[in-house]
Amino acid sequence: MDLASLLAVLDSAVRLSIPLLCACLAGLWSERSGVVDIGLEGKMLVAAFAAGAAAYASGSALVGLFAGLAASVAFALVHGFSAISQRGNQIVSGVAINMLAAGLTAIVGNAWYHQGGRTPPVDGAARFGEITLPGAEALSGIPLLGPLYREVVSGHSLLVYLALLAVIATWWTLARTRFGLRLRAVGENPAAVDTAGISVAGLRYAAVVLAGLLCGLGGTYLALAQAAGFLPHMTAGKGFIALAALIFAKWRAWPALGACLLFGLLEAVAIRIEGVPLPVIGRVPVQAIQALPYLMTVVLLAGFIGRAVPPRASGIPYVKER
Repeated sequence: MDLASLLAVLDSAVRLSIPLLCACLAGLWSERSGVVDIGLEGKMLVAAFAAGAAAYASGSALVGLFAGLAASVAFALVHGFSAISQRGNQIVSGVAINMLAAGLTAIVGNAWYHQGGRTPPVDGAARFGEITLPGAEALSGIPLLGPLYREVVSGHSLLVYLALLAVIATWWTLARTRFGLRLRAVGENPAAVDTAGISVAGLRYAAVVLAGLLCGLGGTYLALAQAAGFLPHMTAGKGFIALAALIFAKWRAWPALGACLLFGLLEAVAIRIEGVPLPVIGRVPVQAIQALPYLMTVVLLAGFIGRAVPPRASGIPYVKER
């Protein structure tokens, strides 16, 4: 593989990892507060539909972004009401969110646009275009580092850089701020937090809303940056791979970035070798290539992460003692 092909694979890996990263960070916020969120997939899907529909109607990518964020947060609040206020089963609630989003987006999309659940394609100002970072062309003459900066670091949409900034913000907030420390304490020992006079429900709702915003960012990226509109089931299991990445990262922000980039690289390699004859093996069936990222997810989780211990109160509804 020559340098140009390697850079193309790395660039594709970054682009493919962004929805995973957004959903993984969303799951990190939610589970750090003690709320298990299986509904990452559904929130990204409804955000992608809302973003695609709003961007098509308004001709503005920013309007699409706000619509995607609002739709995802609305679904996140439904999950929060079920899991926090009503102390329901968090797994069941998350699965219900996924099923509702899959059915609702397809039905509403078909009713509105009569295109099999898709939204009409968008272009121009209704999509997030690529941004060339300062110095990308000037530094391109530097061996290796110049092309790497120009082809892999530069040339992405605004949403990519927002997702990367979210990693820094997540790490800083959880590790260095009072709010982050309280949130982590709620995920470990909510009774102690409650005894200190801090609202357990308030902190968990805050985490659920942040998870909704991040899923909204990921869904909007799918519809308005990676694609040119909404397609039914376009998340294609990314929410569940993000959950695997979260476990792989052991609920930490920087390892979450590494895990998502790894899974993005696996998917990029799978796309690259699709239909290409390989030495000894020959031409691999398309179905096997498409299954490669999911297979590697299972292999990595089963054999390479060791013991992953979630927050102690994760998935356990808090009942205040009287």
